[in-house]
Amino acid sequence: MTTCALPTPALPRLARLGDAMRRHRGWIVGAQWVVLLAYLFLVITPAVLPLPPSSAHLWDNLTLFAQFIFWGIWWPFVLVSMMLLGRVWCGVLCPEGFVSEQVSRIGLGRPVPRWLKWGGWPFVAFLGTTIYGQLVSVYQYPKAVLLVLGGSTVAAIAVGLVYGRNKRVWCRHLCPVNGVFGLLSRLAPIHFRTDRSAWDAHGGQRLIPINCAPLVDIRRMESAAECHMCGRCSGHRDAVSLVARMPGAEVAALDDRDADRWEVRLLVFGVIGTAIGAFQWSSSPWFVQAKLTLATWLIEHDAFALLGSDAPWWLLTHYPEANDVFTWLDGLLILAYIGAAALLIGGWITLWLRIAGRLLKQAGAHLRLAYALVPLGGAGVFLGLSALTVTLLAAEGYTLTSLPLIRGVLLAMATLASLVLGFIHVRRTPDGGPLRQCAAWLAFASAAAGAVMPWVTMFYLW
Repeated sequence: MTTCALPTPALPRLARLGDAMRRHRGWIVGAQWVVLLAYLFLVITPAVLPLPPSSAHLWDNLTLFAQFIFWGIWWPFVLVSMMLLGRVWCGVLCPEGFVSEQVSRIGLGRPVPRWLKWGGWPFVAFLGTTIYGQLVSVYQYPKAVLLVLGGSTVAAIAVGLVYGRNKRVWCRHLCPVNGVFGLLSRLAPIHFRTDRSAWDAHGGQRLIPINCAPLVDIRRMESAAECHMCGRCSGHRDAVSLVARMPGAEVAALDDRDADRWEVRLLVFGVIGTAIGAFQWSSSPWFVQAKLTLATWLIEHDAFALLGSDAPWWLLTHYPEANDVFTWLDGLLILAYIGAAALLIGGWITLWLRIAGRLLKQAGAHLRLAYALVPLGGAGVFLGLSALTVTLLAAEGYTLTSLPLIRGVLLAMATLASLVLGFIHVRRTPDGGPLRQCAAWLAFASAAAGAVMPWVTMFYLW
């Protein structure tokens, strides 16, 4: 007697894509090698070339071309990809993560120590890299790019040589943008999801273990924040698959247990506060006025030490051949401006979030509500980086006449998304009745205004 097996249901298209990523892993590795080599070439080569003359263009000067690739295209749209596709960049293309994993194959393989697992490293690394990059003008000069990006890559290699085996310890704990990427990927409409019931029902069959390089607990994986979307675990135990979801669904479903204080600090004081200060100071009339006032006072009092311009290029911007030299006063004022922006904007947001939490009568509600600001944080950093794109294109004679409208639409969309997510979180907290809920949402809206108004001021008032 012959028996006919029941046909296996066809997998959804996204799930098939995830399985294809697993089957064609070799193609992904090949792409990573290409990206790594291109990255190293664009980071190292311009740093040993002379600065471009004023007559140079993107298409005939490698330094300007690399500048446009890194800051005009690469970083702005990597951020966009996080919000649309999750951390596909990390798992498929990122040169630092790839090289760190590769060298860990031959490294010491030591276990990850407790100090390295400290939850505040993403916050500290993001602030340190962002502020230092402003002091050395990382967006403008190739030596600064080699120092900041190249230094980060060397650190990733060093960590890979010491800790973990075939893992991305650097990415999980120390990468300066790991926390930012984790926040933005929570908005993505696709992610790899683990079906716990299917996992447990699969039984004790022997399977080839999955090497999850970013050290994610695949069985308990619920969030897209840590998954690098590499596809290696797709189909594992018939429980892991690439699926679609509503944009922002993960943020809307967060509860108090999912909220992490360091992640909230990174969002409020880093991605929003520090980033605004870093992008804003160079065009701020307040910065210019403060510099003129202090410089005049120092000259009148014969105190010229802070007006000296003898700092090395790796500490403060120092390129006399380009007529671009920072004094010690410049450096201090940049630190002060970015620090003040982070504290004032972050403080304003924190105040209103805490008021909203009090109105909702839940101790951790303000942390959960903070995640609703992720769309505004992501849009703000994109707008700041894309301003460099606009500047570089303008230098080549390309002007976007509809730029104010585009910026306004992006800000409006991000604001609406944050307000909707905030409303969902408020409605999920029934204590206190509709009046308290309304007051809490208005308090949240006041917090959101703190992330919007600095960009409105920069793009439309200055």
